[in-house]
Amino acid sequence: MVNKISKFIQRFYLIIIFAFLYTPIITLMIFSFNNSKSMAHWNGFTLKWYEKLFHNDGLMEALYYTLLIAVLASVIATIIGTITAIGIHNMKKGSFKKLLLNVNYLPILNPDIVTGISLMCLFLFVGLDFGFLTMLLAHITFNIPYVILSVLPKLRQLPANTTEAALDLGATPFYALRKIILPQIAPGIFSGLLMAFTMSIDDFAISFFTTGPGVTNLSIEIYSMARRGIKPEINALSTIMFLTVLILLLIVNRKSLSRGKLTAKQSL
Repeated sequence: MVNKISKFIQRFYLIIIFAFLYTPIITLMIFSFNNSKSMAHWNGFTLKWYEKLFHNDGLMEALYYTLLIAVLASVIATIIGTITAIGIHNMKKGSFKKLLLNVNYLPILNPDIVTGISLMCLFLFVGLDFGFLTMLLAHITFNIPYVILSVLPKLRQLPANTTEAALDLGATPFYALRKIILPQIAPGIFSGLLMAFTMSIDDFAISFFTTGPGVTNLSIEIYSMARRGIKPEINALSTIMFLTVLILLLIVNRKSLSRGKLTAKQSL
């Protein structure tokens, strides 16, 4: 009886939490198809807000820069972060290795506004013109720690002395990296890439402080539109962004599940 009550309370608690998290998103998605600008009354189904969204030159330009910066930043951050993670993993245990790991946590624990202002001051000191390059560099900078944290656990799961055995058999370090290490840590690399891509699309504070004239992203554009009043196009755009991220997450989870089943079969 006590176990049943405990399970009921746990499930009820989870339902309440998920309701608070997803009810606003579901409401937003439903009213993105509302035939009225009002979010208080349902006046019929329509796709006109999606049509207006794709005919909005400002939003389309922001979407272009958002995707371009997200793709470039995530790919570059994944390459740098993976190399850095391998370097940290191969270091001898000691105070310096612990220091590097703690330094890597700082950008993640830092408030975004602090990171954004810091990068803005750095770009001003260096003398860079604010625009596409500064926003791209900022996104690469704050994405690298997330990639490192995604790759390091996979490196720790590698069988001991595998690389040394390959080198003893005549493999070059680059061959061992390409044929032994990278295939085994590929799930961590892909997870880091997806996380970096999602973080880049979602970012507002850092982008706001590092952008320049003529360059904007969806977060900044939505913020500017919201200050002038919530429009149905914002609901439509937010729905598309949420579904895109959800589909990416489902793809990753499906691949991870497939790899887990394959590993289980091979172990049998």
